Amino acid sequence: MTAASGSDTFDAAWEAFLAAGQTVANVRRDFSEWHRGRPRYCLWALEMADRDVGVAVAAAQAHLAGHLLAGYERQPHVTLALCGFPVGENLRLEDEFTAEDFDFWARGLVADAPSPFQVEIGALASFSSAPFFRVADPERGVARLRRLLAGWAGHDGGGSYVPHLTVGLYGGSWPVAPMARCLSGYAGPVPGLCKVERVSLLSYEAAVIGGPLRREASFDLATRQLDGAPPWPSR
Repeated sequence: MTAASGSDTFDAAWEAFLAAGQTVANVRRDFSEWHRGRPRYCLWALEMADRDVGVAVAAAQAHLAGHLLAGYERQPHVTLALCGFPVGENLRLEDEFTAEDFDFWARGLVADAPSPFQVEIGALASFSSAPFFRVADPERGVARLRRLLAGWAGHDGGGSYVPHLTVGLYGGSWPVAPMARCLSGYAGPVPGLCKVERVSLLSYEAAVIGGPLRREASFDLATRQLDGAPPWPSR
């Protein structure tokens, strides 16, 4: 299922959240069995740097105070596609990508990325592991970018894609019913329409849960220019 599925996608995510019974308790530790010493993990995303977005995320975090994992530093963004660990060449594992992969994405963006478009950030909802603001795609720019960037090598091949803006990570195993009431009772600011002018390749330190994002490359939807490159490991 893609972003084009609209409200059905969000309804399915909400129903799955309600059926979970308990939220997932995220823990702060080094997931070395996952990253295997590889320093940074990459993803394609929309950076949502509007002031109104920051104000709304802060208000939602305050509303959910006591339920979120402390120390979440990830900047507001809408994930489009997971990339994996950059290796440059000599692919070893399925969760890695090469310079050839990056060149393929770059050519696809130049050839078929949409012009600047708008998304609409709406009500609070939740996965079992994290609360989020819903992201609607009225001009279908998200869906178009998703088709260009996702679904390779099995990284995004499973499950439904739900465009969203994460508020934080749950810090405990909380009963879902009262948490759902808390989410539904949010009366703080909601960003509404936001203009998207670029697509970014972002990375984060793999050993730090909820750590800050770093922009590695950026594609300007108006000029069709791509600047930057993945953090290839030094030879």
